[in-house]
Parts: sequence; C-alpha cells; structure tokens
Amino acid sequence: MIEIRRLIGPAILPHLADIARLRIRVFREFPYLYDGSVGYEQTYLESYASAARGVCVLALDDGVVIGASTGLPLEEADEAFQAPFKEADIDLRSVFYFGESVLEKSHRGQGIGHRFFDEREAHAAELRFPITTFCAVERPDDHPLKPADYRSNEAFWTKRGYLLRPDLKARLSWQQVDSPDEVSNLLAFRTRAREF
Repeated sequence: MIEIRRLIGPAILPHLADIARLRIRVFREFPYLYDGSVGYEQTYLESYASAARGVCVLALDDGVVIGASTGLPLEEADEAFQAPFKEADIDLRSVFYFGESVLEKSHRGQGIGHRFFDEREAHAAELRFPITTFCAVERPDDHPLKPADYRSNEAFWTKRGYLLRPDLKARLSWQQVDSPDEVSNLLAFRTRAREF
C-alpha cells in the first residue's frame, strides 16, 4: 500500500538518510548522471529541514521510502537558483521553488509524480505564493548516455501548467558518472503562476 506523506521543516529529519540514498540511485540515471555521496546529500537535504516553510513529500510502500519530492521558498534556496530570478527582476518572495522529485523505477507510471506536484502546489498555495517553479538539466538529444527508451517529462510538466522560461537558467556543477571531474551543467526553469 502506497502512502503519501507531506512533511514540513524539521519533520523531514528522520528520513534524510533514506532520501539521500534514493536521490543518489535515481540521479545516477540519465539525464542527471550524478555520482553523489550520502554525506553530501544529507547536508544538502538539511536545508529543506531547516527551512520552516520547507516541504518534503514522501512516498512510502509498506513504510519504506520509495519516493521523495522537496520544495522551499526561493528566498531560502541556494544562490544558484535565486540568481536567474534576480537578474530577471522577479521578486524572490513571490516564488516557491520545487527541488527534486525522485522515485524508484518500480513505482513509476502509477500517478505518484502527480501526487508530488499536488502536495507541493497545495503547500505553496497555503503559503500564498503566486509563482511555483523548478528547473531541470538540459541534455542534447544525441547525448551518448541517453537510453534508447528514455522518455522526457516535458509533456507531463506542460500538462501540469508549467511553461519553459528560456530567460531563466541556472548553472551548477556536479560529479558525473562519465567524468573524473565535476561537470558544469545548465538547468532551465519552468514556472506556473497562480492567482489568489
């Protein structure tokens, strides 16, 4: 039985290690190709736990974490995510940033991704944020590590009302499975506006 649980701020803490391990497994896949460590991941995730208005939506299968999705006000996110909005003169206080969503392969295609968005959007709406946003890494269609059966999330995001913002891009570096050194990556934002 799948349980979806929305946790706020410090309530995330007991689950950090499970979420960190899941993130490493999922983000190792294309398109992120991330070669991460549990220690770094736990430190990164603590920023969501220490944010009073941060949220983590967990998916559990018989009590085991099989999915997680995060978010926090953009003004509390890393500077790399804030910078494109500052440059575009968008008030950070109006934006709620959705971090990453990760889900075990065995549980994909069952509507859990929609639940992740539902819960984070509801949390942002309760906090009266008029804009929600997230970013995703950009990869060329002919990338050598792109699986033949790879399916983009673009249609899913569009159906959810998120529009690609070519003017909002972040640059982040991380260790990748295909390189001995950290690689600089470009991430494009998608936004959705809500009226209250």
